[in-house]
Amino acid sequence: METSLRYSKSLRIHAKEKLPFNSKTHLQLHGELDTGTGSPSYFSAMIRHLFPEALTGLGVGLHYDKRHKLRSHVRGKKEFPMGANKLVTFNVKGRCDFDQDFNQQKNPIGAAEFAWNIMNFKEDQDVRIKVGYEVFNKVPYMQIRENNWTLNANMKGKWNLRFDL
Repeated sequence: METSLRYSKSLRIHAKEKLPFNSKTHLQLHGELDTGTGSPSYFSAMIRHLFPEALTGLGVGLHYDKRHKLRSHVRGKKEFPMGANKLVTFNVKGRCDFDQDFNQQKNPIGAAEFAWNIMNFKEDQDVRIKVGYEVFNKVPYMQIRENNWTLNANMKGKWNLRFDL
């Protein structure tokens, strides 16, 4: 099980488990506990399938949180390597949510981003830098990840910090 501490407005404990069906398909379960309120923030179950020859992933699942209750979602991601070593990629990703009656929600997510993976930045330290643009919200964003630490920020002033345990 993967566990992380996440902070933006409050400290949350996040857990994720991947249960493989085969080498390309798995069930991903994850949820979050808000330490400020002592209650769960959300729980999600998703079947994810990878198409490694096409550098593509697709996921379909259910998501429950206290604001939107139960909804389903579909997500996808496609990578385009920018060189033979695949350390720099151009990624296109998106997600669409549906309510219990399968009506599309008003919060689709779509983004285009560049990701640069720097292996052995320092000894035993890998770094990933992402710079992207979220199309529906019309906001640029960035991510810096170093082994266990991740900082996400966007141009609207939102940010969060994650530490993988």
